[in-house]
Amino acid sequence: MKKRHEQKLVILSMLVLLALNIPLLLLFDSSKPLFGFPIIYIYIFSAWLFSIATSYLIIKRYYE
Repeated sequence: MKKRHEQKLVILSMLVLLALNIPLLLLFDSSKPLFGFPIIYIYIFSAWLFSIATSYLIIKRYYE
């Protein structure tokens, strides 16, 4: 894997770290459910799914 692809994964890791940080998580901590689930759960699992899908695309597309 080339250096620039490793850098993309590092940047993705930093973004996920920021997305799952407490101050940002508290923005989504409300008592209103969405589709029967608390909004914070939807946010956490969608951020997690986004990070998995993006890292898969980076690795699959640029793996040498």
